[in-house]
Amino acid sequence: MGSGWSSEEERQPLLGPALGPAPAAAWRSREAAAAALPAAAPGPGRVYGRRWLVLLLFSLLGFAQGLVWNTWGPIQNSARQAYGFSSWDIALLVLWGPIGFLPCFAFMWLLDKRGLRITVLLTSFLMVLGTGLRCIPIADLMLKRRLIHGGQLLNGLAGPTVMNAAPFLSTTWFSADERATATAIASMLSYLGGACAFLVGPLVVPAPNGTSPLFASENSRAHIKDRIETVLYAEFGVVCLLFSATLAYFPPRPPLPPSVAAASQRLSYRRSFCRLLSNLRFLMIALAYAIPLGVFAGWSGVLDLILTPVHVSQVDAGWIGFWSIVGGCVVGIAMARFADFIRGMLKLILLLLFSGATISSTWFTLTCLNSITHLPLTTVTLYASCILLGVFLNSSIPIFFELFVETVYPVPEGITCGVVTFLSNMFMGVLLFFLTFYHTGDYIRDKFSGLNRLSPE
Repeated sequence: MGSGWSSEEERQPLLGPALGPAPAAAWRSREAAAAALPAAAPGPGRVYGRRWLVLLLFSLLGFAQGLVWNTWGPIQNSARQAYGFSSWDIALLVLWGPIGFLPCFAFMWLLDKRGLRITVLLTSFLMVLGTGLRCIPIADLMLKRRLIHGGQLLNGLAGPTVMNAAPFLSTTWFSADERATATAIASMLSYLGGACAFLVGPLVVPAPNGTSPLFASENSRAHIKDRIETVLYAEFGVVCLLFSATLAYFPPRPPLPPSVAAASQRLSYRRSFCRLLSNLRFLMIALAYAIPLGVFAGWSGVLDLILTPVHVSQVDAGWIGFWSIVGGCVVGIAMARFADFIRGMLKLILLLLFSGATISSTWFTLTCLNSITHLPLTTVTLYASCILLGVFLNSSIPIFFELFVETVYPVPEGITCGVVTFLSNMFMGVLLFFLTFYHTGDYIRDKFSGLNRLSPE
């Protein structure tokens, strides 16, 4: 973004010279932005220790949002028995996440015009309302289901900020050699929250078939409902605590910018959209991100529902989802740290990750079609294929974010990442919409493999 933001090699065309402005032109625009800084402006380069506290608060907020979003998928069998949810309800509870991205552009405008603090406070307040709505004690199951759906929608409205603002935060607070790492931590924690839902839900809430290792002997409807409500109250308490911490301390920006990029002027809201929509290189990279990542996110959210036809228990599906996302978060942060030191390899890293994802998804699909392929369907092969798929796809997210920001600078980071996450959630919504009507595992398994063959070439 600034003069030390990328190497000359990284600024070479990704998709050929005819698909967008020349790299030299992009580089000249960065130099012009840096030169346009007011002469009286303080010299950039100052970093503050409090940046790690800001990153921690934002990351924990993303963690909590992901945890709340994925509450119901891992315990869908228990939720059916406790509240009378149907397959349509389970899919819709996950679908509220991508639906919450419909006002994404309003949150991008707020982030661009009002800054990070106001946007984060509004986001955390929506999460407090959403988690609180799910905890209202009502005996009427129909009304209770509606409150739960409303709470999930409010939590979904918090998604645009926690998913889009990570590059904006890293540019505002961190130096050039820490940006990719900060972006990875802030963006990956939301996925880690979703992963912990795979772990917390099945371990705390007993499954109707008695497969829960902790509460196998008590699986009555009342006991299951009590355990689900315990999870809901705990999530409400965590969100309230984070809202209080954010209200007490979350500065919008440091006193002095940490880098040239943080001090540079950016395009206006309208000009940013014109630049994004007219940049074919950016649009093609955005589709390469949005289709596989959006489909995988929706697929992971209802993994228990999808694996039930092949006799995978609620607990096993939870562990598969947990390790696939955790592995992706760990590898993603490591990749981002590597990219901080060696610029110019973002495209190569993405190509390697997507190649691994394609092989893993093909392996999973062929294994599930064992009646045709005669490949062994064992716990080891199921765990290995799903976990490797999650590792390869989830670890590409921070690398993609860095590539997006590089490609369209000086468009503000929040607007750039907002557009691509909106596209990703649109594809997630399409998958969950079809799952609403075709809620058999075979349909999703058969269609999933080919979606990872898009790569940013």
